[in-house]
Amino acid sequence: MIDWDRIDTVLLDMDGTLLDLHFDNHFWLEFVPARYAVRHGLSLEEAKTECRQRYERVTGTLDWYCIDHWSEQLGLDIVQLKQEMDHLIAVLPGVTEFLDLLGHAGKRRVLVTNAHHKSLALKMDRTALYRRLDVLISSHEIGLAKEDPEFWPRLCEREPCDFACTLFVDDSLPVLRAAREAGIGRLLAIRHPDRNQPVREIDEFPAVVDFSEVIPGLHAWLASIR
Repeated sequence: MIDWDRIDTVLLDMDGTLLDLHFDNHFWLEFVPARYAVRHGLSLEEAKTECRQRYERVTGTLDWYCIDHWSEQLGLDIVQLKQEMDHLIAVLPGVTEFLDLLGHAGKRRVLVTNAHHKSLALKMDRTALYRRLDVLISSHEIGLAKEDPEFWPRLCEREPCDFACTLFVDDSLPVLRAAREAGIGRLLAIRHPDRNQPVREIDEFPAVVDFSEVIPGLHAWLASIR
């Protein structure tokens, strides 16, 4: 149950929360290593191992999310490769209705993503979700990844909000932990970020499979205030 009376702002992650994480998982774990193998004369397994090791070195930092970093590190045009795969970019169930209901409810809808601005632009162009959001913020504008608790006070300098009246929704547990440490009052985890993977069990935070579980309560709240 979400107490909508006490929420003014909803902060929303993008990949795995609004969009199916299958695109990113397939892209980084399968598609990029396959192209890396061809580019550098490696077997696919060798390429997967090398890419994974490179990923692990910067996980949770801005470099992990930086398109320019990976283009330089891997010798590949990552933007072009993403464009080749953009047919896999998909909006998760319930997202558009939930965002529209938030708009009708007068809640501020703020996208807060670690995605690099080039990836953000591609996904917004593909899905047109920007039409249902009030503000789009990339962590690259802030200078820290969302996994860093210091990200959140810096976010408030860019987008002032009262953490006590803010709901933040994300699929990443490390990010949710950082938001909790920073003092965001209401947190919600997404249990099924990748539709090609099983639903996750999450006990650490309030959690839903997707926004279809939240929509009935928001409908009821809207009806109660009319």
